[in-house]
Amino acid sequence: MYDFAIIGGGIVGLSTAMTLGKRYPDAQILILEKEGTWAFHQTGNNSGVIHSGVYYKPGSFKAKFCRDGATSMVQFCQEHNIDHEVCGKVIVATNEQELPRLENLYNRGLENGIKVKRITPEEVKEVEPHVKSVGGIRVYSTGIVNYKQVCLKYAEIIQKQGGDLRLNTKVLRIVPSGQIMVLETNNGNFETKFVINCAGLHSDRIAKLNNVDPKAKIVPFRGEYYELVPEKRYLVKTLIYPVPNPDFPFLGVHFTRMIDNSVHAGPNAVLSLKREGYTKTDFDLRDFAEVMTYPGFWKLAAKHADEGIKEIIRSFSKAAFVKSLQQLIPEIQAADVIPTHAGVRAQALMDDGKLVDDFLIIHGQNSINVCNAPSPAATSSLEIGKAIVAQIPEQSHLTCSVTA
Repeated sequence: MYDFAIIGGGIVGLSTAMTLGKRYPDAQILILEKEGTWAFHQTGNNSGVIHSGVYYKPGSFKAKFCRDGATSMVQFCQEHNIDHEVCGKVIVATNEQELPRLENLYNRGLENGIKVKRITPEEVKEVEPHVKSVGGIRVYSTGIVNYKQVCLKYAEIIQKQGGDLRLNTKVLRIVPSGQIMVLETNNGNFETKFVINCAGLHSDRIAKLNNVDPKAKIVPFRGEYYELVPEKRYLVKTLIYPVPNPDFPFLGVHFTRMIDNSVHAGPNAVLSLKREGYTKTDFDLRDFAEVMTYPGFWKLAAKHADEGIKEIIRSFSKAAFVKSLQQLIPEIQAADVIPTHAGVRAQALMDDGKLVDDFLIIHGQNSINVCNAPSPAATSSLEIGKAIVAQIPEQSHLTCSVTA
């Protein structure tokens, strides 16, 4: 019998388990992951950025979690000797029409308590010599890290706490039995008093298995990247972002120097035909049918039809992708970039076509369901774990540590 069972071994699930272990040192904690390694999906395929929180609406969970998370993530990496770097980034306007949006972004950064600075085109070139701009913002707290390494450290800490970590274990059904829930899996059944759903791309389905209506559906969007060839990595020193289009829910293609010194360019954002579809040919009939029959998707598609078509063109045309990169670094040529891995974003979408823009955490009977954990979930993972654990009703049968 377990006190808590966490479904999902990505960075949010592992952080939650680790925080639970600190709060309740004598609790029996189970972590179930259907894949053979931790952080296999969203966490293991993201850009590795420690985000600052400059983009997010002041007062939102995203803004608070990200600002605090950037600090706690760096502290965690320092404490556990995980490779990371607080290199900062520039957000640049490439034409005069973008300058008012850049100013709004600067003010938002100030409202969110982030160290930001307006910089001239000449000052942009001092940071990133190959960027063409009409102005920019320097964001100092942005960093880079390998989140797989972070997750492996989380898992190591959980194991030392006495947690039971189970890979290759997929939850098939959740059967209530009085105050106990039975998790039926491909590797046997597990009884638990409390369930925490951190299943990412499948979080809405797991919620429904537990008789919880998330009021939203996960729609998968694939982000495709190119990588600079080694001899062209000198073109990017840190991280370079465009001014985002406020009418489109994604940030636009940008350049990211990774912790291994490679440089990734992208992503675009296209509908994935499979929830775990990392290539253009990946297809799952159930996943595809769910999206195609969901009214919210068609409302979203109609609203963003023009931008959506551009994203699809970039997906199939390297020339179009490179042209978008040239808006930031004009000297980039097609021969300078090669395809690299893609990631899939689990985006919660409402029936009315509105994207769930913030974290969506829904309570059920003896359960908590994290039904939307968008970027910056990796950056914010330590803070999200604390917030989830703080929402769990006090467990009187367990010893609670006040230092957790």
